[in-house]
Amino acid sequence: MSTRTSSATILLLLAACDRVPSREAAAEPANATTADAAERIECAAAGETAFGRTCVVEREGAGLTLRHPDGGFRRLLLTQDGQLRAADGAEAAVVTPLGGGKVEVALGGARYRLSLAQ
Repeated sequence: MSTRTSSATILLLLAACDRVPSREAAAEPANATTADAAERIECAAAGETAFGRTCVVEREGAGLTLRHPDGGFRRLLLTQDGQLRAADGAEAAVVTPLGGGKVEVALGGARYRLSLAQ
């Protein structure tokens, strides 16, 4: 391979590196848009005991998307009989009634508190 071709390849690779947004920067526009169109809910990430109002829920038809502050997400489906289940079926969602029209959903080690009244 010629030096000129190698130099051009290196320049292209370096130029491409500048265009890759950081994980935080990539998540910000999506989170800002999501927060405008959705509601914040209480959640506790896997391994955490304390809940914080840091997750966002998006509702579309019978589907719910629960978005974490780090950009991760889980999808749930509200079935015709009123049950919640994981949309992809890979892991079972464990739903615990809390009273007052609220439930706690445990999925993949994380926990979410949702209002069923909405």
